[in-house]
Amino acid sequence: MPTNAASVELYWLPLGAGDTPAVVRWSGRAFDALVAHHEHRERQDLYHSALEVHLDDERFVIEMTPVWRANELNRGVVCEGAVGHRWLGHSRFFRYEVHCWRAGVIPDVTEAVKSPRTVSTNRKQAEQVLALVSHFPAATWGRDELHAGEMWNSNSLISWLLACSGHETSTIDVPTHGRARGWSAGLVVAKRQTAHAQARTTPCTTPSGSAKMTEAPGPISATTARSSP
Repeated sequence: MPTNAASVELYWLPLGAGDTPAVVRWSGRAFDALVAHHEHRERQDLYHSALEVHLDDERFVIEMTPVWRANELNRGVVCEGAVGHRWLGHSRFFRYEVHCWRAGVIPDVTEAVKSPRTVSTNRKQAEQVLALVSHFPAATWGRDELHAGEMWNSNSLISWLLACSGHETSTIDVPTHGRARGWSAGLVVAKRQTAHAQARTTPCTTPSGSAKMTEAPGPISATTARSSP
């Protein structure tokens, strides 16, 4: 990659791709079949997402994966969270990890669908994605502790990062006949945090009645991501 080049690339991976235990594939399909029946819609293929961030000659893989699946020692783990219920997180078999892995790999990348998709080539946005990873809200996987209206999972990580770093997410589509559960939850939380940040940077009225302006609002900062609810 040329010097000063940058890109953020999105990968869509079928749920349970690669060497993931068959129970993941079948339980995911069974769950979606039940939800589809309840919502009176056709069953859809389920997808998990990951990012690759390129900065000059460096490459970083950002993904949420099960702790028990990890073998490499230096995989850039930045945070962990519980799976299913907080008290289950005491066991490594019920914890996930988020990593920002320099020169890392996406294990199932050969099975990715319509990927990679270049989301941006903006250097500041790419740097912002990397800065925000360690501030991801590590809520319990599969639950809605943040009251976002949907379960929190690996797709929440990716959508949260893209939205908080100022990327246009409305043009991002899941592959045909696909569904990315948790994606909207990340967007809801990012919007909430961004609104919190902008509330502190918009004009306000002083006691004398004059307008007071602080710095203009922009993509959410790592500090705001850490401090916002």
